[in-house]
Amino acid sequence: MLLLIMFVFSIKVSSNPLYTFCSDNTGNYTSNSTFENNLKWVLDSLPSNTSGTGFYSTLIGEGVDRVYARALCRGDVNATLCRNCVKNASRDVLSDCKTLEGIVWYDDCQVQYSFQNSSLMVYTGKYPDSNNKEKNISNPGRFDDALTFLMNNVSNDAAYDSELMFKTGEVKVNKKETLYGLVQCTRDIVGDTCRSCLDSALKDLNGCCRSRTGGSVLSRNCNVRFQIYKFYNVMNSPLIYAESKTGSKWSFGMIIAVVCAAVLVVALVAVSSFVYTRSKKRKQKDEERSQTILLYELASPKEVIITQEGELVTAQEFPFLDLATIRVATDDFSDSNKLGQGGFGTVYKGVLPNGKEVAIKRLSRKSWQGLEELKNEVILIAKLQHRNLVRLLGCGIEGDEKLLLYELMPNKSLDFFIFGRYPFFVLSF
Repeated sequence: MLLLIMFVFSIKVSSNPLYTFCSDNTGNYTSNSTFENNLKWVLDSLPSNTSGTGFYSTLIGEGVDRVYARALCRGDVNATLCRNCVKNASRDVLSDCKTLEGIVWYDDCQVQYSFQNSSLMVYTGKYPDSNNKEKNISNPGRFDDALTFLMNNVSNDAAYDSELMFKTGEVKVNKKETLYGLVQCTRDIVGDTCRSCLDSALKDLNGCCRSRTGGSVLSRNCNVRFQIYKFYNVMNSPLIYAESKTGSKWSFGMIIAVVCAAVLVVALVAVSSFVYTRSKKRKQKDEERSQTILLYELASPKEVIITQEGELVTAQEFPFLDLATIRVATDDFSDSNKLGQGGFGTVYKGVLPNGKEVAIKRLSRKSWQGLEELKNEVILIAKLQHRNLVRLLGCGIEGDEKLLLYELMPNKSLDFFIFGRYPFFVLSF
């Protein structure tokens, strides 16, 4: 008696569709039209043609009267159940939908028709009312991890390792609980398209049914479902994903390896950053110290006696000028005041506040070479005074700016002084 009641109950449940979708965006077909006649004919052909293989796709008609139809039976049902399910689904979709596209999902099959090829349509997930009846589970963390592991594995196998594009599997959550999963794609799409559809369905499944005792997501090209009880008819699931001690150790080892690698990378980056920062600061301090020493040396003039061609050469003091004064004197280093440029800097004409015209040499900025240039030039020229040498009148060091002030030579150069404005007379030295 109990077996009879369970059988009757299962027949009653299986006779009710999980979900019916009649597209509102496509419009309705006209009663007694060619499209309706083609639809009736193609739906009548589905049960017998689907039962043998579990999937059938066909079309009939031309132009606006063309009808595409597909039927898919779940991969674990026999031919009789498949034929009866497709027959019921075809009847229901014809009576319930008057639109140009309709789909009916049953537990064991689905039937769909459309005025366009359904296999090329964009994924749209549907949720059966049975999802709302599922309860929350008590240990969501471990449960959800096991569910993700299970569904990802069966999805990959269904897409790339199953002629039926159908796969079931199970995984133990703990000693008392086991998760059962099922995924399936229509067989008129390729493996990558199947996997993409299943990925979208699994995202929807995660959104609607995460941490619950079961759930389903239905679509045109694929379906996914999981429960905490065995709901499919495969006696021995083709793939069983059970946690083992070896697997747990391997997972723990992988975690340790990843953590160690991450710590090592962070440590290397930190050490490199520290060395670079320290080197940069040391270089900056050395430069500042060198500049301070140079300023001290320039501010403490020494007398030097040098014999050059029998004549006495003596040292002299010279002043420091601030950068603001020099900027005003050169009109902020204007190109119109530019006298020339060499490998060690640019020379500008300037007028000091007392009206004196000077030549101002602006050395390299932010370089050790600029500081060395200034030091060498000051040592060689700044403390020398000779009637045949240009006089160094002063200097300025402020921030990155290194400047030397010379007396202005109206004749610019020796060849200009000798030959005047005739550029074809140029000295070779």
